[in-house]
Amino acid sequence: MTEQQRRPTLVDVAQAAGVSRALVSIVMRGVPGASESTRQKVLEAARELGYRPDSRARLLRSSRTRLLGLSFFSSEAFHAEIVDAAYAEAAACGYEIALSAVGSGRPEARAIESLLDFGSEALIMVSPTLSAPELAGYAANVPVVSLLRNDVGGLVDSVSSDDSAGIRLAVEHLAGLGHHTIVHVDGGAAVSASQRREAFRAEMERHGLEVGIVAGGPTEEDGLNAFRSLRDNLPSAVLAFNDRCALGLIEGLRADGLKVPDDISVLGYDDSQFARLSYMQLSSVSQDAPLLAATAVKRAVDRIEEPQGPAHIVRTPHLVVRTSTAAPRDGRSAGS
Repeated sequence: MTEQQRRPTLVDVAQAAGVSRALVSIVMRGVPGASESTRQKVLEAARELGYRPDSRARLLRSSRTRLLGLSFFSSEAFHAEIVDAAYAEAAACGYEIALSAVGSGRPEARAIESLLDFGSEALIMVSPTLSAPELAGYAANVPVVSLLRNDVGGLVDSVSSDDSAGIRLAVEHLAGLGHHTIVHVDGGAAVSASQRREAFRAEMERHGLEVGIVAGGPTEEDGLNAFRSLRDNLPSAVLAFNDRCALGLIEGLRADGLKVPDDISVLGYDDSQFARLSYMQLSSVSQDAPLLAATAVKRAVDRIEEPQGPAHIVRTPHLVVRTSTAAPRDGRSAGS
């Protein structure tokens, strides 16, 4: 390593300021013991050298890292919005976030182990896919908060959105517009897919409407494939598992010359950045990423700082109506 590449140390600052290393340490820690003129001289020398205190070493010496480990799926745009909000809340609580992505070739267990290697005092896992016993194994060492998934057993905290309430809002919106043939493109094996699927079935039956469910998944390709299976018998409205699935469905519709919402209404789930695109304007059930992230961070901090058992916190979603949903054309539901 060259001299230019080497990180400046306390010794370098002391030499530049013409004082002892101990005096530099006093100034950098902000404790009494240095005159104002000396403090200014040391700070000026530090600025000129580009010196920055090694917070990691300081925290390790105090046996605290004040790190919250957060695992997420790199392919999910909605997870990125959660990460952004988690950073802000952690800073407000006096903590830092250590990120570890789950992706192709990097399994969830590896992502979590790296967070533990960093010295994370608690783990926040976004949509974990590990089994409840596997999650409990990690919870035996540090507090674990599952975000977006609540079927995680009694040893792990969870912060989730009420999927039944979200689906109810969606079906009531579409039925209220006059749609009688509504199909749910489900999420396949994705986290929350089974809960939303069963909630859709219950809501359609409650409204006295025929239940229509087609296989889907969490990606645009899943939505496009679902459209192909619906092409010959289109409903008047579709409720997709998430916004990405809805995006794929809409692309299929447009490629076939169909218009949203003139020919068919499409409603997504998550209210992600995709839903808010100017050319998309997708009606969507909002899980409120900032609120969920803040709740998960607060729960992790509470578990670290105060002895208490795990809790399961459920937040209520809300519907955001944009231009992708409207009453059936000519006031008629499809098939009537």
